[in-house]
This record gives sequence, structure tokens and C-alpha cells, in this order.
Amino acid sequence: MEKDLRFLDKINELATKFEDTMAEQLASAASEMARAIKEDRLIYIFGGGGHTALVMQELFWRAGGLANLCPMIDFAIHPATPAYMYLGHERMHDVGNHIVDYYDVSEGDVILVFHSYGFNPPTIDCALEAKRRGATVIGVSSSDWQKTIPADFPIRHRSGKNLFDIVDICIDNFVPFGDTVINVEGFDKPITGISSTIDFYIAHRLEMECVKLCVKNGIEPPVWSSANIEGGDEKNKALRKKYNGRVKFL
Repeated sequence: MEKDLRFLDKINELATKFEDTMAEQLASAASEMARAIKEDRLIYIFGGGGHTALVMQELFWRAGGLANLCPMIDFAIHPATPAYMYLGHERMHDVGNHIVDYYDVSEGDVILVFHSYGFNPPTIDCALEAKRRGATVIGVSSSDWQKTIPADFPIRHRSGKNLFDIVDICIDNFVPFGDTVINVEGFDKPITGISSTIDFYIAHRLEMECVKLCVKNGIEPPVWSSANIEGGDEKNKALRKKYNGRVKFL
């Protein structure tokens, strides 16, 4: 089998573009996350439906992850739900705002909102409600999608707003319109969606910069140890005691 490195090249291309152009936004977002840790707040994370929801699982409750991270999971718009059911739900209004209410996002809190397309109703309702409550909203999305999709596209939020119109900090993941990035000779449909891959990369970069800022400023970041190594459970005991009653999915 001949090597085909096009997907690897595309991942590297997007990651490099992010690193070259989003340094200021990354630093600002990490600073807000570090502030939340200093003030003993949770850091909320929302994936606006479908595969975007997987970024919440990527960061949550894992070795080296932040223990104060609160995924705002709603299985109605999550891939754990049958596909055509969640597809319908992620096109419904008045879902995202109720998720914000359920997780009790409040003034001064920090919320990361991921959605590469950046225009569907749960994403926009979530961002609008979080802003209304006085939270700092960090949006991770694609400017290409938001610029390219028609203003009258039927599955847009009724406000016509894009995620970047609402949030305090805009982080571009540079996912190309259509998401798929590989063409196979002799086949007329592009394949291989890249949005989840680059979102995972950005999520971990936010985590890294947040922890670095905490250490620089003398703040102890609440980081999980692996539960699958000797002494892991013992190391996590204090964090479990602190966050079990606060993070709904622990």
C-alpha cells in the first residue's frame, strides 16, 4: 500500500495556521480560564451538536485534564443519540439557552463554545444566553463556514447571527466550508471530515496555556492524574471531593 499523507498534511496545515494567527486569542482565552481557576469557578464547555459534542468528552475526566471542567452535555444533540434524532434536535431553537440554565452558568463564569459551522440554533442560543448572564464566552468556530453559508440558509438560527458575532473571544479553527478535505481519484465526493480533529487540538492547546499561566502566577491548577496508574485514585481523591457535587457528570 502506498502511503497517503494528505490528511496528515491537512491537519498540520490547519494546526500551523492556528498557531501562526491565533496566538493572541489563545492567550486571552487561557487567561480567562486561569482566572476561573483562581476564583474557584468551573470552566464550562459546550459542543453545539453532533460530532462537535465530542470535544467535551475529549477534555473531560481524563489524565492531565482540568478537574474543574464542566461539560454541558445534552444527549438530545449528542452522537450517543440516533443520528437522525440528534440532527433534528440540533436544528431546534430554545435548546441551547435551557442547557445554559440547567448548568447554571452565571456572571463571571467562563464558557467555551465549540461549533465549526457556528450558526445552528443550539449554539447561538447557548452563546446568547451565556452572554446575557454575564459570562465570558469563548467561541471556537470557522470563519470560512460563517462567511460562506447563505444568510437565508434554513437551518440558521432565527436571529441570523453567527457565533463570532456574539462571543467575547473568537478562535478560528479554519475548517474549510464542507468540512471534508480529501478527494479520491475516480470518486466524485470529497471525504474525511477534519473539524473534530482540529477542535481537539485547539482544546488541548487551551488546556496547556491555561495550566502554564496558572503555574506562572502561583495558582495550583486542578489536574487529574490517570486513574489507571498506581496511586492514581489516591491522587485524585481530593479533586473528587472538591468537584463531585459541582460538576454534574462526575
